[in-house]
Amino acid sequence: MDAPMVSITVCVRDGAFWIKGCLEALLAQTYPSFEILAVNDGSVDGAEAILDPFHDPDGSRGPPVRIHHQPPLGLAAGRQWAVEHAKGSWVAITDIDVRPEADWIANMMAQSAPISSVERVVAVTGRTVFEQSDDLVSRLRSVEIASKYRSRPRRTSLANGPCSMFHRKALLEVGGFDPSWYHAEDMEVSLRLIDAGGTIVYAPNALVRHVPETGMAHFLAKRKRDARAHVRIVRHFPRRKRQGPGFDFLGSSTMVLCLLPLWLATLVGGLPFAAGLLSGDLVWDATLMTHWEVQILSVSLVLLFVHELFLWWGPLGVVNREVIRTTRRGKLMAMFGVRWLTLRWSLALWQGFLLGVVDAVRKRNGH
Repeated sequence: MDAPMVSITVCVRDGAFWIKGCLEALLAQTYPSFEILAVNDGSVDGAEAILDPFHDPDGSRGPPVRIHHQPPLGLAAGRQWAVEHAKGSWVAITDIDVRPEADWIANMMAQSAPISSVERVVAVTGRTVFEQSDDLVSRLRSVEIASKYRSRPRRTSLANGPCSMFHRKALLEVGGFDPSWYHAEDMEVSLRLIDAGGTIVYAPNALVRHVPETGMAHFLAKRKRDARAHVRIVRHFPRRKRQGPGFDFLGSSTMVLCLLPLWLATLVGGLPFAAGLLSGDLVWDATLMTHWEVQILSVSLVLLFVHELFLWWGPLGVVNREVIRTTRRGKLMAMFGVRWLTLRWSLALWQGFLLGVVDAVRKRNGH
């Protein structure tokens, strides 16, 4: 029996530097029947000139490749164009800064068959490995993503954007990718598919490699977008209405979210002592301390302990300990770096959360 055709889609906006590596990795897929649809989403960095030589809709040079140029309408709009124009019965999605392994599609297709009569597989998601650079941000991101995938069950709630494949008919039946969605369009469509009775399967051997995510500003901007989009997701899919498995890809974000309130509470609790130290009136003799001073000191110490517990225990602790263990520089400096990064990460999540609340009040989807 002939292998079902797979349409591989990738969108790019101002990612000219990554185009060649991504498309070459896609063209090298070992799966016998596939096409590629690449969407240029209003790039202004010369992406069009790099993409156009790959255009080969008839497949005269190998697997068919179609290049589509559109105004900057967004990732969801680009993916929806590809879904609507795909010829395959399955549609795979990835990102331009990703390098799929040669057997990525083949390994996802191997997991697309249901294992019971009641299971209807509508999507298969692979595994993304974030490569590392020399900076703290890329190491933390790499370890965090690896930690999330280690505990992932076969049935999952998210077909991740860089490494997934959808049954095209099922995807169109739930409306595909809505251009009004801003960020997290992969989770939105995943939950729609599950809500319609479908199953999303995790294929750990279907591997793609993501270029290192470097730079503090870039990392924090993406985490803020994640948090903002998550509010939209919860708004549209509250737990009481969701079917299937719960969110299994939040990782350490919940614990990171708690760090900013802990920092602020500890700071407020320590203000009287800081003021006393600066004025020279601070009394270190515990027998002369007032009751409220003892209470504040006790609360501050407890909060500091809880903060350290959050940093080094649980999912976040697994990430932070591995980052410290693998650092090539001083361990002490790395520990301070982790504290500073996680504090700013927590602040970014709160900013995104508040923006998500504003979106809810204004009935917007994140734009």
